[in-house]
Amino acid sequence: MNVSLKQPASDRGNVGSKKPSGFGIVMVFWLLASTVQAQQAKYLVLLKDKTGTAYTVDKPEAFLTQRSIERRQRQNIPVKPRDLPVTPAYVAQIRQTGAKVWYTSRWLNAVLVEATAAQLTAIRALSFVRGIEFDRPLANARVSAENKSEAAARKLGQESLDYGSSQNQIEMLGANVMHDRGFSGVGKLVAILDGGFQKSNTNPALKTIFDEKRVVATFDFVKKETSVYEDDSHGNNVFSIMAGYLPGSLIGPAFGASYVLLRSEDAGSETRLEEANWLLAAEYADSLGVDVINTSLGYTEFDNPADNYTYADMNGRTALVTRAADWAVGVGMIVVASAGNEGNSPWRYIGAPADGDSVLAVGAVNSLRNLASFSSLGPSADGRIKPDVSARGQATTLSNQNGTVTTGNGTSYSAPLIAGLVAAFWQSQPHLTAMQVVDCIRRAGDRFAAPTPQYGYGIPTFENAVKVANERYPVTGVADWTQPAEVFLYPNPMGATSEVNIHWGTVFAGKNVYIQLVDTAGRILYQQQVMANESISKVTLPPLTAGGYFLKVNDNQRERVLKVLKQ
Repeated sequence: MNVSLKQPASDRGNVGSKKPSGFGIVMVFWLLASTVQAQQAKYLVLLKDKTGTAYTVDKPEAFLTQRSIERRQRQNIPVKPRDLPVTPAYVAQIRQTGAKVWYTSRWLNAVLVEATAAQLTAIRALSFVRGIEFDRPLANARVSAENKSEAAARKLGQESLDYGSSQNQIEMLGANVMHDRGFSGVGKLVAILDGGFQKSNTNPALKTIFDEKRVVATFDFVKKETSVYEDDSHGNNVFSIMAGYLPGSLIGPAFGASYVLLRSEDAGSETRLEEANWLLAAEYADSLGVDVINTSLGYTEFDNPADNYTYADMNGRTALVTRAADWAVGVGMIVVASAGNEGNSPWRYIGAPADGDSVLAVGAVNSLRNLASFSSLGPSADGRIKPDVSARGQATTLSNQNGTVTTGNGTSYSAPLIAGLVAAFWQSQPHLTAMQVVDCIRRAGDRFAAPTPQYGYGIPTFENAVKVANERYPVTGVADWTQPAEVFLYPNPMGATSEVNIHWGTVFAGKNVYIQLVDTAGRILYQQQVMANESISKVTLPPLTAGGYFLKVNDNQRERVLKVLKQ
């Protein structure tokens, strides 16, 4: 998959400097710089508006990739003023105060700055500044859904794939059936937001993905650099659970998808800066056209007790990271989050962003489908069913940073199983919107008729989700490809013959195109590579019964999904 990358919105200016000569001068300079640095802190500066920006909603290509634009178009989601970048002139004026600009946030309409008290006073005085998020400084932190004791990583005891020790966690979700039908997330782009992906690029279980160049982007929002492979290993474990492919040992549910690896956590402390980093990473994922976000991170308590959330704050609208997750869903992505590992602690309940009403929060069970004692409980503070669904999170098979296939515990490790299921299920049902996919996964749970605060709607399976999709979201019409540049086929609906004409338009003209016919049960009925040298290609499909189908057209840069009806 080729994705045209846009760098995260940040301070891209380069500041030149001259080094003073002489050891004494250097020491004085170092001491002064250290003193100034100690007085600095990071703040999210909220802006009043986006007045004066050159960006417009009718020209999203200036700040979003084509894939991101098309994801919205497929789901009839318009580009809104919230999607516009912040006003550049505002950023310039903030920078003139001497504060360092780290990043800008489109959705929050904010600027992440590092500033002294004097600089912050000057920023507050600017006419376009609305205030400071939380009305206090932020700091570096890492908060995973593992609690502090869990962070020590407790260990407990087309031809059919050999899943090895991952067979139980795969079969529990019916992902083996999903794979047998040809769905492993191909064509879907998944972002993992975590604390680092130590040695993922050399992990044998992930070798296929790197060999096929399916890690299409990486970024470290803590250090403001592209490399993510030398920090914390938690993200590597998550990545391997979802995407690993090591037959005989470990196979993930979405081993065929493409990935974006984003570090938003700093393993060392716990502060609200991580929520801001999460927001920025989610916006970056949006700009690349990501379909699914997996986040095995949770926020409840921080190093500074004054920052702590209460259970009453787990209401789907208070925590910054929860608001960010809902904004991400609002632009057509699916957010899968670990529920948390506080089931045995005084807190007990889910954390943020698992409390989001549009977020798929995932609890943990063991190999026998019984609740893992550490799995955080619902409901949300306002009474909604949480967690949404459950998957194996106790003794989950993974490949650690040293390439050893082992096991680990936590809802951090059940969430990527559900995220992988979501990606491959969506591949099989390309006509669904993000919220329709979430609805199908919830309804596919084995406890949907009687949800509980422990399991949510229960453990979903691929086959149940397909059944729900057929019942609730059947194919009832033909896509309107009336623009000359677009691909379309005719006759549609098809009559007695199985021969169709595919008009390539300018989108696929001259390209080597891969076409795939899929039925509503998720089965691949026909696939072929076609060289679109002519404006129209004749294709003979297999005999079909009356009903709805999908023809997927892909040239490795873009994909179109055509609804096809057979009379």
